[in-house]
Amino acid sequence: MKLIHCFQVNHTKSLLVPKGLYFWIALSWTGVIAYFCLTPSSNLPTVSVPYVDKFVHVSFHFAFTLFWFLFFKKQLSSQNVIKPLVFAFTLSVFFGVVIEILQGSCTTTRRGDFIDVLANTTGATLAVYVILVLSKFHRLDKI
Repeated sequence: MKLIHCFQVNHTKSLLVPKGLYFWIALSWTGVIAYFCLTPSSNLPTVSVPYVDKFVHVSFHFAFTLFWFLFFKKQLSSQNVIKPLVFAFTLSVFFGVVIEILQGSCTTTRRGDFIDVLANTTGATLAVYVILVLSKFHRLDKI
């Protein structure tokens, strides 16, 4: 009986590590996005590729949605991917809109851009699609 109790405690402790790890990865990525989107544009390197900033927005929010999905999936201990996916997608779109509003109201070298919101939403949508496809072929309940 005591051996089973020890196993359960150790098993529970090991489950908490990934949940915390997913949270810190997602939160750190959120901070990276906020930094790069709110820092003065004169402090950022310039690249002469047309629409490269839109690809950056798509990439940022693809990863944002993926990282927050992993956290919500673990947090909710859900066998289904839909609920954590909706949370992550909604958070990504909301965060993208807030960042654009802050760019327009709190910075002098940036402006809010509706096309950036569309790029953010595209990145989040691509992440949803990839997660749904992966969930069909792999068991995401092991995350």
